Amino acid sequence: MTTLFNDPASFMEDQLAGFLDAFSDRLHGVDGGVVSTAPQPSPEVAVVVGGGSGHYPAFSGLVGPGLAHGAVIGNIFTSPSASRACSVGRAADNGRGVIFTFGNYAGDTMNFGLATQRLAAEGIDARVVVVTDDIASAEEPEKRRGIAGDLTVFKVLGAAAAEGLDIDAVEAAGNHANTMTRTLGVAFSGCTMPGAEEPLFQVPEGHLGLGLGIHGEPGIKDVPMLRAEELAALFVERVVAEAPAGAGTRVAAVLNGLGTTKYEELFLVWGTVAALLRDRGYEVVQPEIGELVTSLDMGGCSLTLMWLDEDLERWWTADAYTPAFKRVASALPAGTGARTSVTPQAPQAEIPVAGETGQDLAARVRTAAADLAVLLEEKSEELGRIDAVAGDGDHGRGMLRGILAALAAVEQVPPHAGASQVIRAGGRAWADDAGGTSGVLWGAALEAAAATLDDDADSYSAQDAAAAVRAFQESMQQLGRARVGDKTLLDSLVPFVETLEVAVVAGDPLATAWSEASAEATRAAETTRDLRPAVGRARPLAEKSLGTPDAGAVSMAMILHRLGEHLR
Repeated sequence: MTTLFNDPASFMEDQLAGFLDAFSDRLHGVDGGVVSTAPQPSPEVAVVVGGGSGHYPAFSGLVGPGLAHGAVIGNIFTSPSASRACSVGRAADNGRGVIFTFGNYAGDTMNFGLATQRLAAEGIDARVVVVTDDIASAEEPEKRRGIAGDLTVFKVLGAAAAEGLDIDAVEAAGNHANTMTRTLGVAFSGCTMPGAEEPLFQVPEGHLGLGLGIHGEPGIKDVPMLRAEELAALFVERVVAEAPAGAGTRVAAVLNGLGTTKYEELFLVWGTVAALLRDRGYEVVQPEIGELVTSLDMGGCSLTLMWLDEDLERWWTADAYTPAFKRVASALPAGTGARTSVTPQAPQAEIPVAGETGQDLAARVRTAAADLAVLLEEKSEELGRIDAVAGDGDHGRGMLRGILAALAAVEQVPPHAGASQVIRAGGRAWADDAGGTSGVLWGAALEAAAATLDDDADSYSAQDAAAAVRAFQESMQQLGRARVGDKTLLDSLVPFVETLEVAVVAGDPLATAWSEASAEATRAAETTRDLRPAVGRARPLAEKSLGTPDAGAVSMAMILHRLGEHLR
């Protein structure tokens, strides 16, 4: 288990402070992560890696010459917010653009995608390269998760940038590396969040979980435990079977430990892996064996192969010097700490004075936010247990972190502001601090709802409320790209919105209409027990999720019900 911690809620921030102190000669902390301070002979495209904490050396340990220029750091197993990504991207950029690179998870994709839009609006050319190497997670390559193949893609991007290539060429190099990379992993034991008494999942005695995720997700299926040589044979057979079309016989290889698998065990497996690859006619180029992309204290390992061509081999073998990854064929330039980083802040717009009605509604929003914070604190553990069945168990913590950030933000908005300004501030804070899929969805949806409200209106009607929740729903659907039946929060939100609109059109008072709609949302959330997830981290674990409702749908229904109590 994760034994050492102070306050579990601040584990990410506390460990990052120690990390930055240890490597203060070469790294600099900025809001949202870290950037390299190593001097560059000439400006380079900035490669910024990122994701949740709990995976060290990924992501902060891979920042340095020849690899990443910066790392965006989220909470444990939670994607960093778009605001954090923007902050690190600004600090890492030196005029040639920024490439964000990360594993293929919904929250990361949405938050980093939103960050590229925001940076583009500021005049910074920003791109994304998504890693999709996990062959166990989906048949279609574009739907696969990113696991230990992160390392090969990140290394190629960093080396291509160090060669002085422009952003188009660096982006193409990273996408090519991803296309040529395949990984399969197994879990021997689950990982335990700091402060938790039980791991996120259990592997049955005498078994291993085949096809693990790196966010504490269990394997796709449990199979009887294998001897080291049998596991090596399984790795080679399955990964080689997925070789890209037209691939050659030279490969980069990574045998990765997930957190508590000893190096001696990894070397034992590697001995057989190397022999089997040679028997198949492969030549392995500078293999990496060790803990490179971990999952806290998970027991397990994975094999990654990247099929090489002339360019990929040059980039894979190029010099790199980071806290956790060093490959040096020649001396590095002398001197460190010559480059300092300042994080530019977005300008703050002046908040206009709202009408009396808008100010009154804003006060009610603040009261409701405080009540929702109490609700989500009470339900945090319950939501986490539901989410852990087929996910990473972070939904309760993420929702609580989001509402607490929103509450702090709305309390800072001046009393002369209207409801739209208050809701918008709460939404931005929710997304920025909570991160993850639910964080960016809730934040963007609250901003969309806020945009429908006129702070100078003389009165607000039931129709205004219906229009706001419709905008809230449409934002979630557009950003999350999910549908009713996919086993997401939409399975409770959409029935709520539709029921509310029908009741409002029929002339029911808002409190009555809302009560009917929230009851329907609660009923719909319960029926998600029978659904198989079609999107997100739970999708590869569809069978395991049967019989358990969706955590997002449950939390949505809880919140809608509590808001109805305020209306009554």
